Amino acid sequence: MVRNDHIAGRSPLRMLGQRIGQAYRDEVGPVEQALLLAWSAFGATFGITRAITYWLHTGHGPAGGGIVIGGRHLHHYNLGIALLAAVGAITLRGKELHRHHPLTATAYGSGTALIIDELALLVDLQDVYWAQEGRRSVDAAIGLIAAGGIYLASAPFWRRTAQECVRTSVDTVSGRLSIH
Repeated sequence: MVRNDHIAGRSPLRMLGQRIGQAYRDEVGPVEQALLLAWSAFGATFGITRAITYWLHTGHGPAGGGIVIGGRHLHHYNLGIALLAAVGAITLRGKELHRHHPLTATAYGSGTALIIDELALLVDLQDVYWAQEGRRSVDAAIGLIAAGGIYLASAPFWRRTAQECVRTSVDTVSGRLSIH
């Protein structure tokens, strides 16, 4: 951990950004980075997918209510399956560089979210996507799982980030950092 005591006159937000950046470089290795990217992509894709499907469900967007090919609705879990198949192919036959590429981890998280979002349809083989019973609690649970995964993927980084936030606050209150 690098500590710079020559901080007088520095902006608290700039200093905090530098400290968090250093914490990331110190605490997040390649494995943690891949996990962090996958869980972040999962959470972001799930949230964006829910927002888009809600928007479509309320009568906005294309008349078919989403992706329609040849007159048939294409459920977004199909896109998730395609992404996971691509990740599998890269893992099995891809170059080492591609196996550990950030886009591979991102595709894995996004593909998983697209499938999980329509899991009831896959399990029951019925389109119960908008059934009121339990939909909000399932959304909340999946959001919490995504947040937990993001935290657990690199817990030392998040602990260090909290420490750096406190340290920067103390430096600001004590006058060591300038607000102006």
